[in-house]
Amino acid sequence: MNRQSGIHYLHDRPGAGSPVSVPPEVSRIRDTVVAGLGDLLQGAFDAVDDSLFELANNARSNNEQNRYFEAMREIRIKRKGVEKQFQHSVGALFDHPPLANADQQSQDNLQHQESASAESLSLVQDDDLEEQVALNAMISKARVYFQGPLLQLQTRFTVIYPNASEERPVNPMLPDHVCRAFAEAAGAFEIQIRERLIVLKQFDRYVVANLGMLMDEANRILVQAGIVPNFRYQGKNRQETPQTSGAPSPSGHQATTGDQTRAAEAQESYQVRENDALFQQIRQLLAEQRGHRSYSTSYYGDAQGHGGTEIHIVGGAELLQMLSQASANTARQNAPQGNLSAGEPVTVDLRDLIEHVLESQQPEEGKHAALQEMDEDLINLVSMLFEFILDDYNLSAPIQVLISRLQIPILKVVIKDKSFFSRANHPARKLLNSLARAGIGWSNADEKSRDKLYEQIHNIVARILDEFDGDIQLFETLGEEFDQFLTRENRKASLVEQRTRESERGRIKSQKAQDTVDRLLREKLARRPVPPTIHDILVNGWSRVMFLAYLRNDVEHRWEQSVRVVDDLIWCLYPHLDDDERDQWVRVVPRLLKALRAGLEEVSYNSSRLDEMMAQLKHELTEAFRNLALAEAREPDDMEPEEPVIEETFEQEEPLEAGVAEYLPHIESINVGQWVEFRLVNGSSFRCKLSTIIDEADCFVFVNRMGLKVIEKTRVDLAHEMQRGRLTVLEQGALIDRALDAVVGSLRKQA
Repeated sequence: MNRQSGIHYLHDRPGAGSPVSVPPEVSRIRDTVVAGLGDLLQGAFDAVDDSLFELANNARSNNEQNRYFEAMREIRIKRKGVEKQFQHSVGALFDHPPLANADQQSQDNLQHQESASAESLSLVQDDDLEEQVALNAMISKARVYFQGPLLQLQTRFTVIYPNASEERPVNPMLPDHVCRAFAEAAGAFEIQIRERLIVLKQFDRYVVANLGMLMDEANRILVQAGIVPNFRYQGKNRQETPQTSGAPSPSGHQATTGDQTRAAEAQESYQVRENDALFQQIRQLLAEQRGHRSYSTSYYGDAQGHGGTEIHIVGGAELLQMLSQASANTARQNAPQGNLSAGEPVTVDLRDLIEHVLESQQPEEGKHAALQEMDEDLINLVSMLFEFILDDYNLSAPIQVLISRLQIPILKVVIKDKSFFSRANHPARKLLNSLARAGIGWSNADEKSRDKLYEQIHNIVARILDEFDGDIQLFETLGEEFDQFLTRENRKASLVEQRTRESERGRIKSQKAQDTVDRLLREKLARRPVPPTIHDILVNGWSRVMFLAYLRNDVEHRWEQSVRVVDDLIWCLYPHLDDDERDQWVRVVPRLLKALRAGLEEVSYNSSRLDEMMAQLKHELTEAFRNLALAEAREPDDMEPEEPVIEETFEQEEPLEAGVAEYLPHIESINVGQWVEFRLVNGSSFRCKLSTIIDEADCFVFVNRMGLKVIEKTRVDLAHEMQRGRLTVLEQGALIDRALDAVVGSLRKQA
């Protein structure tokens, strides 16, 4: 962690108290707190590991996945050292208690330095500033939530420490000290800002959220020791907090009939409020976009404040029951004969549906039915999520239709549990992501009636529509069943795909071997013509030996030897005048004939004609040896002339079109396992997955959901397809994550 990041470290803080002698009760508290925080921190790091693994599992690229795996590895290696450093720093807080006024002065100086250098912040400092903001938010939230116990501890610790006073109080368990001790220890992790924020979030969730029980234990120990046993706190205690902290409507009025509901919501635990942080951010954006059509307490609250009618707030179980009744007639519309994927995606306008439901309610004593503002925000958010889902081209058509029928059940889920938006492992969210991920390979031509995957997804949607009564356990049960089904299906598809890959690699290697042999023989025979008999032996016989040698070269290393036989044979067919060359000819021919016969016999070359052909070969070699007179006339003219011809012809390929070259980087970015869609000239389309890239043949092999080969293309072919708009790379990130990103991005642009 950059020491100039703006994060203030404990041992840098001026004015910290000197070591003091403390009573045994404080030592006991110190040991209890250090041990307790150590246990809590282990749970936090376990959760960090799970979070990073989940992110890596849902990563959209190999680079992103490797980044999360590297962060997991870094944290696993250094977590023990960080835990030890954190516990040591916390223990030192009790021996070197920071004094409040010195601490405040340090913070003021720090803020002045930050404001003075704000204009010079670099990109790296921006990351550190983001970490500082997260740390300060964590501290502020904890100080508010543990307000009562902190004040009691501060009063009692101030009595114990001799250098402390009411003007300079002491509290070693202040969240500021604990959080900054962890920030200092976690600086050992060499990870990026996103992963560092995940670490801080899990520390907040597992450690800071549970500081209350350690504070209660510390207070109990001090009370037993007789240190301020009869503490009287006149401020707001935690029992009063729900009533006073219930968020009023933006109009400044509170609907009296909704007090109990808001009180219940305000009593949610520290952990649940943390999970809803994302939803609260979205609510702020929605508040800026909220139009005149509203059925929340804020709308009627304004009317009520100006002499309007009284309202009856519809929420909780009553709202869920009304949605269940409304979904009975909506969920299966346009689904003839029980086929939920028939027709177009169902675009239920949830706002109109809620409007109709509220207006159909019988007024109660002249009161108008209205929603809580939070429920209205939930309705708007779910509507926007499904608008994205229904416009998402990455979803295959049948799955898109099925998921579109889950709008009302998902609305019921989020009304009951708002952590749907911030918990990646929420049962309903996981199930939707799994359905979308599993169905990405669907094509319009798939046979639904005979496909087990389609049947499974269809049954899941049908069960949710029929059985969901508000118990989210149903999503968890269905998710587990679907995961088990996918595991079995993926195992089968993986085996088929592996065989397909091996088969294609073998075929490509064989094709390359044959092309290499044909090209080499063609070049060599073009430079030096040979008699028809020898030509037949090389092209129809020895080429097989060369083919096998090429395929087995990584094991047997006989390829160069097979090529040398061709060179030796052609060389021996031409007469030589030099005595040394004639001596070499005499030595080479017997070995050459032996190698030729052994090779042809190995490939089972026409055994009935082998002896006859070998005899003809010997005759040709003998004639060449005797024909000395032709050597002088042929050798100078025939050696050179045609040498450069064929190689040049092979390497000259058609130059790439200007528009195609710019698409090649996009093709290179397609990873193995990624899904794409090809569109044909006749308007039909099909989806397939990149199974393997065979570099030596510049071949991209694509398979379907069953692992069977669908098509193969070269890089240039794929670039041509993409240029013509016939190739689309599909996004495979988690559906709800992409939908939330799109909705938040859209809201921020409009803000």
